Amino acid sequence: MLVLFDIDGTLLTGDGVGLRAMRSAGRAMFGPRFASDGVAYAGRLDPLITDDLLAANGLTATPEQRAELRRRYAEALRTELASVPVRRLPGALELVESLASAGVTLGLLTGNYEETAAMKLASAEIPIEAFEIRVWGDESPETPPHRDHLPRLAAERYLAARGAALAADAVVIVGDTPGDVRCAVVNGHACLAVTTGRYAAEELVREGATRVSADLRDTSAETRWILRTLRRAAASA
Repeated sequence: MLVLFDIDGTLLTGDGVGLRAMRSAGRAMFGPRFASDGVAYAGRLDPLITDDLLAANGLTATPEQRAELRRRYAEALRTELASVPVRRLPGALELVESLASAGVTLGLLTGNYEETAAMKLASAEIPIEAFEIRVWGDESPETPPHRDHLPRLAAERYLAARGAALAADAVVIVGDTPGDVRCAVVNGHACLAVTTGRYAAEELVREGATRVSADLRDTSAETRWILRTLRRAAASA
């Protein structure tokens, strides 16, 4: 049994701190006119956001520019978080602790780069060690990369760690965007969606979310639903 958590808008919120830090990184590289206007970021992979930022500023993404922008983004995010920490969302840590106590394997499935995800989690005082299985936004095995490709990497890492394959319905993805919901649906996983990000319940239901909650603060109810979903999968295996 595996529960995979998104980070931004699900476990924590920084009110756009990531995009601000990326913009700062771009300005450090290309000058003060570097802008982020019109670049979508909610629920997307950091490598795609990076390429879109470069394209929006009339720049062609090269491997060298991508690597340098990533490095400077991490520096800028560290500076931002030192003055304005991100906020842990209601019930997030409590649900993580409750599921861990119930013996559920926990993971991260996020569009973030590994190093910047770790910074955000530390700022929100959510221990990264709670999540045994971790899949990052730059790990899609396909070109172009897509979030839908990431759950199978989580399944592969679970197999390597546990020596047992996971049935698709023995996985729950917890997220806040249509992208989180879609990647669960196309991989045959259940999805607990929350409206703590930018999207309304109706949008998440329309994408196929199995359950939608305003937030994660009702730890008992969310734990019961997740365990019931996972045990139903185990019983039918």
